[in-house]
Amino acid sequence: MMSDPLILVVKTLGNLYLFIVLLRLVLQLSRADFYNPISQGVVKATSPLLKPLRKIIPSIGRIDTSSVVLALAVQAVILMIVMAIVGYQLTPTHYVIYTLAGVAYHLLDLYFWAMLISVILSWVAPGSGHPGALLVGQVCEPLYRVCHRFIPSLGGFDLSPIFIFLAISVLKQFVAPFVI
Repeated sequence: MMSDPLILVVKTLGNLYLFIVLLRLVLQLSRADFYNPISQGVVKATSPLLKPLRKIIPSIGRIDTSSVVLALAVQAVILMIVMAIVGYQLTPTHYVIYTLAGVAYHLLDLYFWAMLISVILSWVAPGSGHPGALLVGQVCEPLYRVCHRFIPSLGGFDLSPIFIFLAISVLKQFVAPFVI
């Protein structure tokens, strides 16, 4: 299905915007620094579509439901365009399943790459003050905190990233069959 260059372009551009929307959701959930220049760029990229949604859809606690709805809508549009290009029609149930699975898969992918960057930064530039490094640390910190409840640090050697990578990989394998 990826042999068609038009599908490649649609999926690449659509998934890039989906990544930015999911990043905004994750930044809000992890309470990352709003004044970070990267956070500001994410806010500017998502605000045109989120502002009208926020008037209709209220937040539930710390979860910005308008960001969740926008992520689902972006994934659904990508799926519809790809299916239209291929010339295949899915049932409404399949659209819902593939949309939910696609958003979950890309959210897991976002955390996977954030964790990988975090691990590499801990080797190369520990304690870096770069805005990107600070943001990655803030995004990964909730995962580390949860993992540290069960897996203590072994004399300065932190095994939690290994278990987080393992958990993300297992979850991605469950969701992958439903991702187009």
